[in-house]
Amino acid sequence: MELKTKMKAEEGKQEVFITREFDLPLELLFRAYVEPDIVEQWMGTKVLNLECKQLGSYHFETSDPHGNKFSLIGVIHEFIPNYKITRTFEMENAGYGVQLEFLEFEKLTEDTSKLHMHIVFRSTFHRDQMLEIPFAYGLSMAHDRLQLIVKQLK
Repeated sequence: MELKTKMKAEEGKQEVFITREFDLPLELLFRAYVEPDIVEQWMGTKVLNLECKQLGSYHFETSDPHGNKFSLIGVIHEFIPNYKITRTFEMENAGYGVQLEFLEFEKLTEDTSKLHMHIVFRSTFHRDQMLEIPFAYGLSMAHDRLQLIVKQLK
């Protein structure tokens, strides 16, 4: 099965480029990233804090199948509604280090939009470490859930 979320990672570089087209208006796609109740549904995580503003922060908590809890934390450095979110991302106690994420939201038509993600890792080692887990598959499945859940909001 071909993944709808596309990922490009060039050898020897510490970044990843991700794109995904959605059958959602731009405003609904953006809401999926900034409204806690929607984030919880498609990410399958608990939102403890989500301050969507410049110098805001977020704190999510998720569990693995064995019941181990992990915190996902970060700071929002740039926030332009329906256009851009620049933030840090860190999974506590995972060893991947902090990454910098640039999320840009593009309107394609009245009913479709596209997400562009540019993720910069501390090193090629950290990037490659993240790519060893089924990162692309997991993100694509999460985006599939986002599409299903948010489409119901139309």
